[in-house]
Amino acid sequence: MGLTMGTGPFGKKPAGTFNFQPDPPKGHALYLEPSPRRVRGVIGGETVVDSCHVALLFETGYLPIWYFPRSDVRFDLLEATEHTTHCPFKGDARYWTIRAGGKVAENKVWGYPEILPETPPITDRVAFYWDAVEHWYEEDEEVFVHARDPFKRIDALRSSRHVRVEIDGVVLADTHRPTLLFETGIDTRYYIPRADLELELLRPSAKETACPYKGTASYYSAVVGERVVDDIAWTYTHPISEIPKIEQLVAFFDEHVDTYVDGELQPRPASAWS
Repeated sequence: MGLTMGTGPFGKKPAGTFNFQPDPPKGHALYLEPSPRRVRGVIGGETVVDSCHVALLFETGYLPIWYFPRSDVRFDLLEATEHTTHCPFKGDARYWTIRAGGKVAENKVWGYPEILPETPPITDRVAFYWDAVEHWYEEDEEVFVHARDPFKRIDALRSSRHVRVEIDGVVLADTHRPTLLFETGIDTRYYIPRADLELELLRPSAKETACPYKGTASYYSAVVGERVVDDIAWTYTHPISEIPKIEQLVAFFDEHVDTYVDGELQPRPASAWS
């Protein structure tokens, strides 16, 4: 989420207030910031880009994108194409296809040789679609799903608050020892010990998702009477090392269940998962 996603200050539904009225051109914010991290992209065993001078472009409604200096990109492994696209906020983009290590990634690299007047200086940089390469690394650690946002923070705090989760009046979880996950731009999530779940009402599902900040999540569906609610809860069995407190705990999509905290029914979040 961060600066330009969700409830971030330059997102589409900011949660806070300024002491001034933000007025980006066309109602769309662009912000380019240098990153101190070395970033590498590898496909077919070939390193296509390796840079210690990455810039992150933040754009309203979009995840941040790495923009690399052209000098740090293996243009000998790229082939210019006739493909172009137009962005009303940045200008006309031209594209390259990657041919490396026996792999081909068509039109997966782009750049803006000319930009609109209100666009940050990206004419000497190019960007990659996430699936352009097989592996991305920040320093020597692999990164999954998308570039991490330095303005995003995750705190997992153990609590003694009373959390109860229901569907149609049927209790799925009841605990006085939740772990509350506070994640920038996302409503609070309540992670619950398995011992405090009604496990006979939950069935493991085949769904899996990945998060660059937490790891790979597996899911549960709920069976309430004759009703099956698919993929209503998730768990990180082996979270990444930065967030160990949620290991083996289970959280529910509060958008679709009734969640009570200290006896008070919480409003259902309006989010991408609603």
